[in-house]
Amino acid sequence: QVQLVESGGGLVQAGDSLRLSCVASGRTFTSYAMGWFRQAPGTDREFVASITWSDHTTYYADSVKGRFTISRSIAKNTMYLQMNSLKPEDTAVYYCAADESPPLRREREADYWGQGTQVTVSS
Repeated sequence: QVQLVESGGGLVQAGDSLRLSCVASGRTFTSYAMGWFRQAPGTDREFVASITWSDHTTYYADSVKGRFTISRSIAKNTMYLQMNSLKPEDTAVYYCAADESPPLRREREADYWGQGTQVTVSS
């Protein structure tokens, strides 16, 4: 079993930045894809960004491209999401996810999920 733990969420104003972290444990992740999804109340969970762990192939949703950057530290088993120029529409619970069969771009492809971390962006 793989355990994923997110951190780094908080309350910020529009235009501010946050960096989310996700620490993985329980299994070797070198051949996995990892990524971020988000969900606002009353909405479906949507894709944000993902990265292939060994190949460093990245994918971004159009809504965050140019503002968010996904990265990873293999040595630390940690994935990061640097979020710049935050907008109120970025407000959501952000979930870390992992997939045994890359790429990871859809909710149904994820095999493991973290507990979520709240990001709130005020106007």
